[in-house]
Order: sequence, then C-alpha cells, then structure tokens
Amino acid sequence: MALTGYEKNLSEFTRDELRKIATTYGISLSRIIEDKINKGPLIKRIEENILYKKANPKILQAQQTTGTSSNIPSRMEELKKRIEEEGAQDPEDLMLIIIDVLKEEVLYPEPGKFYTFIYNAKTPNIEYDQHPLIACTSLEKWGFKAINFHWRQGRQYTWEEVAGKLHVVKYEELDEMLSINYAKFRLNK
Repeated sequence: MALTGYEKNLSEFTRDELRKIATTYGISLSRIIEDKINKGPLIKRIEENILYKKANPKILQAQQTTGTSSNIPSRMEELKKRIEEEGAQDPEDLMLIIIDVLKEEVLYPEPGKFYTFIYNAKTPNIEYDQHPLIACTSLEKWGFKAINFHWRQGRQYTWEEVAGKLHVVKYEELDEMLSINYAKFRLNK
C-alpha cells in the first residue's frame, strides 16, 4: 500500500519513505536525489505539493461533512466583484483588474505552480497569447516551459518577453480564472 504522508508526522518518516511519498504525489525524483544531505528540503517540497495538500484526510472529511469541495477564495470574490462593478469585458481591462487583485508576484516561476502575466512574443509571424494563464513545467536558461490553459497545450516563454512579474494563481483559483475570458491572442508581425 502506498504511503500518503498522513500516517504520521513527515519528520518521522525515513528518507526512503519520504522518497516513496514524493513519488506518490508526482514530485520529481531527480530533484529529490539532490537533497539527500537531509530530509528538510524534501519535506518542504512534499508539504508544498498541491496533490499532497488535497489528500489531507482532515480536508477530505470536512468536504464530505459540508458537502462542498472548497469555498471561493476571497481574492476570487474580489476579482468577480471588481469585474462586475466595472463592467469589464475587454481582455485588456480584465487583465488590468486581475493584475491589481493578484498582488502576489514572483520574478521566476516554480515548476508545478500556476501564474498569469503579460507576454510580448519576439518570434515573427506567430500567434501567441498576450495574457497567458499557465502551469509552469520547467525552468530553462532562456526562460521556462509551461502548459497554457488558454491554448490547452505546452508553450515556451523567454525571460526578455515577460512584461513585469508573474502573478501567482493558487490551485483552488484555477476554475474561476478559467471562467474569465481574458486571453488575448495576437499575431506577432
């Protein structure tokens, strides 16, 4: 039977058990091997993993008791309210509101996490999404690879073409973000 990581405190597991738990939640083993000096970084990666968090028996029990999978986070309530109040429908206006509400920003994405940002492609004669909503899959020297939810496929983003910072989107906010029609597809001429 696979370990869930909830049988006892994570710090009580051996390094090998932690590796098995990490594998259960799709955490890359190559990154785990780098952390063989101590268990701390490995435990941190497990605790931050979305699938691990969703498997928490306390959360699952609360969801079954209340009959709900999650409440709309307050940021999404604020976002919906602002869009409605301002009557925003244009992708530019929607993106400005999104940027204003999603104040948590990073310069570099982390694989496995979600972001939205403004992007200005440099490659001529390609169609691109100027307002991508992405799940980062890997970091590269030249930029990063990600799944763009608006395209429903993998895309590549170079550092120089990211305008400003990346705005953090939490896993539980994805459905609400996907319901907002703020994608801006452009042909780079």
